Amino acid sequence: MGWLQDVLNKNKEIGTMFDEFDFFGIEISQRAYLKKMALETCINFIGRTISLSEFRISKDMKKIKSDWDYLLNVRPNTDQSAADFWHDFTYKLLHENEVLVILTDNNDLLIADSFDRIEYAIYPDIFKSVTVKDYTFQRSFNMDEVIHITYNNEKLTEFMNGMFEDYTNLFSRMIETNMFSNQIRATAEMDSTQKLDDENIGKLQNFINKLFGAFRKNAFAIVPKLKGFNYEEIVDGSNSGKSVEELAKVKRDLIDDVANILGIPTSLVHGDMAEFETAIKAYIKFCIAPLIKKISDELNAKLIEKDDYLSGTKIEVIGIAELNPLEFADAVDKLRASGVYNGNEIRRKFGDEPVDNPLLEEYVMTKNYSGTIEGGEKDEA
Repeated sequence: MGWLQDVLNKNKEIGTMFDEFDFFGIEISQRAYLKKMALETCINFIGRTISLSEFRISKDMKKIKSDWDYLLNVRPNTDQSAADFWHDFTYKLLHENEVLVILTDNNDLLIADSFDRIEYAIYPDIFKSVTVKDYTFQRSFNMDEVIHITYNNEKLTEFMNGMFEDYTNLFSRMIETNMFSNQIRATAEMDSTQKLDDENIGKLQNFINKLFGAFRKNAFAIVPKLKGFNYEEIVDGSNSGKSVEELAKVKRDLIDDVANILGIPTSLVHGDMAEFETAIKAYIKFCIAPLIKKISDELNAKLIEKDDYLSGTKIEVIGIAELNPLEFADAVDKLRASGVYNGNEIRRKFGDEPVDNPLLEEYVMTKNYSGTIEGGEKDEA
């Protein structure tokens, strides 16, 4: 810095200009929205799937169906439809790793926004300070009075706490580099023989401010030429920076990592139609089916009495993993004709309720299957 100090000492006017004139720059903020974007994309994808579910009580029990059928499938509370409720239920479960649902005195199912859980070894856990929106319940709730599910996905939590920060820093740096490579840089040359007092320095600074604003904000800008003041842009084509495609790839990779942790095939998240059938089967089997199992187990444990459950009453979650009967008509014919399944068992596999028809409860075998079996027995003899 010695040479610069010498120059400044020799020319006090230039020194004053270094002190008075401002340099412009735009600070690049952290891209915290990347985390929200990845989570919203993947978690809402699962939430929309679960919201299509139908909760069906497999045995006709008027006491249960009169209340829970309506709450689970139509209107859980005064402010939400069933689809909205189960979407929010799934989102909170995946995002916060657990969800708590309480039943109010008015028979409304409400998802708790916050609560305190007191755990016991041999007694049911207790939930206190349960808050829904702006209302905090004064009473406490026992574990057997609520619907409580934990997701137990530590990988997602660890990823959120660590990798999101790295991706955010990387993405911010790429944007900063790209903006720098496309930045318009210029120099302003002034005649140093002219005397600049404080008033003239202020006027010149205002002129530079207007000049900068005109070039930055307007597609076309015309500025006057002043004697002793020369503006010149510096064009440097060597800085190519990061392309928009590379920025999009970073966002895509971040979503892919979250999707892999949640068990969602990445092709489904991005809407790729290649190998769609394979991807949707993997999605239902490895992502949705375990989640449905958690929900159905909790509902059966809390809403169905032990004796009723052992007698065949249970809550089933259908509408997602069931097959299309029109696509598997040949397989249905073979299952029925071979006597492996009866009619109502096949109906259940396709998500339809059993029909009160004695013929559908029978196991039948057509002649072509029975003939094959008898022929095989004769050959062995």
